[in-house]
Amino acid sequence: MEWVKAFHVISVIAWMAGLFYLPRLFVYHADAEIGSKQSETFKVMERRLLRAITTPAMIAAWIFGLWMVIGFQAVSFAEGWVWVKAVLVIAMSGYHGLLVRHTKAFAEDRNDKPARYFRMINEIPTLLMIGIVIAVIVRPF
Repeated sequence: MEWVKAFHVISVIAWMAGLFYLPRLFVYHADAEIGSKQSETFKVMERRLLRAITTPAMIAAWIFGLWMVIGFQAVSFAEGWVWVKAVLVIAMSGYHGLLVRHTKAFAEDRNDKPARYFRMINEIPTLLMIGIVIAVIVRPF
């Protein structure tokens, strides 16, 4: 189980890196002129980050996490922290889906959100991460 746990943590770190970096790219992309070389470069960067790192890392995090839960029965569903973590991880996955939608909008030159919006939503994964870490390490529930 320790190997599975290690790969789970590695996957989560890679996933979080993508969730932190992609909205930062959107901040600058939102201010780039449509059709400019800069805008086209951001499209490539966003697509590659999402497809090569962020989405595969999310899938791996889910696989290794479920493997621990189902394969090794690493948690007791009677404990509240497990449910808090599950809800927060599902919310993180929903946030990932939101970033996928924004990536597609930028790719199709139809983004309608200002840079300030992306600066604000960039804080969401931090808040979710704090909740997840507290739920797993402190187990206050």
